[in-house]
Amino acid sequence: MVKVRAYRTLENALRRQGFVYVAGVDEVGRGCLAGPVVAASVVLDPDCYIPRISDSKTVTALERAHLYERITSRAVCWSVIAVEPDEIDRINIHQAGLRAMQRAVLSCAPMPDMVLVDGTKAFRVPELPMAQRCVLHGDARCTAIAAASIVAKVTRDRTMLELHGRDPRYGFDRHKGYATREHLDAVSRFGYSDVHRRSFRPPALFDRI
Repeated sequence: MVKVRAYRTLENALRRQGFVYVAGVDEVGRGCLAGPVVAASVVLDPDCYIPRISDSKTVTALERAHLYERITSRAVCWSVIAVEPDEIDRINIHQAGLRAMQRAVLSCAPMPDMVLVDGTKAFRVPELPMAQRCVLHGDARCTAIAAASIVAKVTRDRTMLELHGRDPRYGFDRHKGYATREHLDAVSRFGYSDVHRRSFRPPALFDRI
């Protein structure tokens, strides 16, 4: 996959309009069979440039770890929130992702006065007391959103490694809860664990359990 560096163009334009704390927000883990959905909100310091921030899906795990340390140590503020499988099962994965992003934004201090969200114009985080703007392919185009995607991805991957340590039967350390052939085979053998989302079963899974 080609790595495209994100830019600060949109954040800088919003600051020129008078916004002070421009947050990027993104979530990861929406399509997984197991583990939480995780969202992060990040307000980058305009006077502290962090090079090589890109969409978390286009950088290696080692690069993400290095960027995570730089982002979390240099940002004006950041927050990361996980919504666990039991809540996902109660409210559905779409609502869980929105709830995670809402909680991440509201947990930032200082509170952002503008939120940039990865998604289309129809995708909005509910019940935010500040302005928000959707940015199509924002995790690849906007530095603040890309930074949030990295924080969320690293946090979730570390969580899945911890879950693997507790129960190595499913191979969470390799597929991070996504519906790979290895994961589906493990579910076929062992059934669902306590960290699986019982409400989320892709068609391929019905052929195996």
